[in-house]
This record gives sequence, C-alpha cells and structure tokens, in this order.
Amino acid sequence: MRSDYIFSSESVGEGHPDKVADYISDIVLDACLKEDRDSRVACETLVKSDRVILAGEITTEAAPDYEEIVRKAIRDIGYTNHDDVFHADKVTISNLLTRQSPDIAQGVDSVGAEGKGTEEQGAGDQGIMFGYACRDTPELMPAPVMYSHKLSRKLAEIRRTGEGKWLRPDSKTQVSLNYEGDRVKSIAAVVVSTQHTEEVTHDFIYGFIKEKVIRPVLPGHLLNGKTDFLINPTGRFVQGGPGADTGLTGRKLIVDTYGGWGRHGGGAFSGKDPSKVDRSGSYMMRWVAKNIVAAGLADRVELQVAYAIGHPDPVSLRVDTFGTGKVSDQAIRKAVKKAFSFKPADIIDQLDLLRPIYHKTTNYGHFGRAGLPWEAVDKTDAILKCIKGN
Repeated sequence: MRSDYIFSSESVGEGHPDKVADYISDIVLDACLKEDRDSRVACETLVKSDRVILAGEITTEAAPDYEEIVRKAIRDIGYTNHDDVFHADKVTISNLLTRQSPDIAQGVDSVGAEGKGTEEQGAGDQGIMFGYACRDTPELMPAPVMYSHKLSRKLAEIRRTGEGKWLRPDSKTQVSLNYEGDRVKSIAAVVVSTQHTEEVTHDFIYGFIKEKVIRPVLPGHLLNGKTDFLINPTGRFVQGGPGADTGLTGRKLIVDTYGGWGRHGGGAFSGKDPSKVDRSGSYMMRWVAKNIVAAGLADRVELQVAYAIGHPDPVSLRVDTFGTGKVSDQAIRKAVKKAFSFKPADIIDQLDLLRPIYHKTTNYGHFGRAGLPWEAVDKTDAILKCIKGN
C-alpha cells in the first residue's frame, strides 16, 4: 500500500550559538591530538554574550594555548564585526578544564586493574550508538537533512565571498519533503532564517535568498507552485549568535546525524576524543551501514551497538533493513561481525581516528561528507565475501 507523507529536517549555520560551542570544543580536541595522539579530551564549551567558558576533562602531554585557540575559532566563524557583542578579540574566556578521572582512565587504558576483568582497552562509557544509510542521495543519506546542510553551506559561501556582505554568521535552514513510499516526490516547504545587518530590507533578503541560495542548491524538478518558501519569517534577524542566545556543546545531535530519520543514542560528538564511543562508535556504525547499502545488500539500513564502560566487546549489535534487505538481517549481521571489529581500540585503528580531523566534522553534519574515513565504501567486497561464506 502506498504511503504519502512529509518529512522535515533542519541544519544550522557555523555562527549558530550551539555550533560555535561545538567548533571551539573540536578545535581544542584537534590542538591536543596534533601534539599528543594519546590525548584524552572531553571539552565542553558554553558561549553567551561576550563570554566563553571551557569545562571538562583533558589529560594530555600537549600544551595548547586555550585562549589563542578560542579566539582563532571565533575568528574563523566570522564574529569579527565592530558591532558584534560576541567578538573574537573581545570575549572573556574562563578555563575550568581538569584532568580525566583515574577511575575512568583505568577502564579505557590497555592495562589490567582490580575488578576490570581484562587488559584490553575498554569503552570510555556505557551507551548505545546508531548508524544509518539509505539510497535517497548519492551520499547515501536522507535527503531532507542533506538538502538543509547544502543550504546552510551555500549561505556561508556567499557570506565569505562577499557577495552577501549583509549576511552575518548565524542561520538556520529546514527542508520538508513530500514522500511517496520511499521516493521523494517534491519539496513541500523551505525555511531559511539568516542573521543580517541593520540596513537591509526584508523584501531584499527574501528575493536574494530565494534566487541566490535556494534555487541554485535544491533540485529544480522538486520545486513547484505548491512549495512554500519561508524566508526570515519573523521579519527581522539582526541580533544573533551568542550575543542573542546561549550556545552549548552537544545540543545539535539530530543536525549532526541523520536529521531525525535514523535513531540516536543520545551521546554528543564534539569535543570528545575517539576513546569515547559516543563519537567513535557512531562513526563506526555509519561506516558499516554505508558499506551495507553500497554493497547492494539493502536500500535502507540502521545498526545499533551497545557498550559497557571498561569492556572491549559490544554487549549487543543489531541490524534492521526495514524489509529492504536482499538477504536476511541476521545474515548481514553475521557478515559484518566477520568483516569488522567493533572493539573500541580496533575502531580507532580501522578508521585512523587519532588525528586532528575533528574541526572538519563540526558543521553541516558528521555524515555524508566526502573525505572523512567513515564515509569510505571500502569494505563492500569484504561484506559480500562474508555473506557468501555464511
């Protein structure tokens, strides 16, 4: 039976307060990993008005200049205008970072400890992680979130090239798609809210965004006379960023993943080194899911994995192809368990995660981005070989 429905996903720009916090946390992580691959980092950032607060736990041989790092991150984002309350050169920075708890460290370290039961590296915490892939887009991602990210990226591109000098860093986008079963039929609505300078009019913003951002980015055949365009729908967006709202690391989990299409285990990514399975486990699940779909074994798949703190092996692994699998879900599960290792230490090795690559993941989603190791489709042959061997 055909099922018609609308599904919506959103994205946020680099200057959104939560993304400012995420970016600072990831820049701190990369600075530590650049000097010390064994750094243990859990950096949380809060931004509001003209304040930046760093908190969390870092154990490292590196000696990062946190103030310089924070100011450079804010400058990269674009908060350098004379009237910005939140300004790269004017913010006050508070550093509340401490060392990682030794009780947590002994669970993660590749050493034995009383009560641990193993000398292998264990998971940095208990938790559940999900991975998802589908045939909606060439990136094997859900279309609503990919289109939303592309709109956000286009806004930043126009702002940085100077074509839209009136644009400021804070923005949000949202795309609603009409589906017929699993097929995208049309775009029901597009929402773009962008911060702007005082003097520009709403009519100008509306026309510019529609013609210079939306139409060049979204597929023309999906736009029609029924598509609703909502551009700066409040009528004014001059005050933005941390000057207008609080930002906190890890509050854009759905933007960071699948736009609400795939499930989420609840753990944030930014500011965490890969010993934290909230991050590395989610990257691993995306890698496996994408390879399953790329191998032609399913049109849509979701994986769930669960860990216990200090324990190297996952306590569960689930595969669900939502009835689109070319073989049984159980057969796929057996095959991926042979083709991949899900131990935290092996995840780090397989994806080469002890590198300063994390500031590249902060904006426009952690998935569906070319060049990131978990986006490679390099294990399709191995999965298919294991399927045949089952």
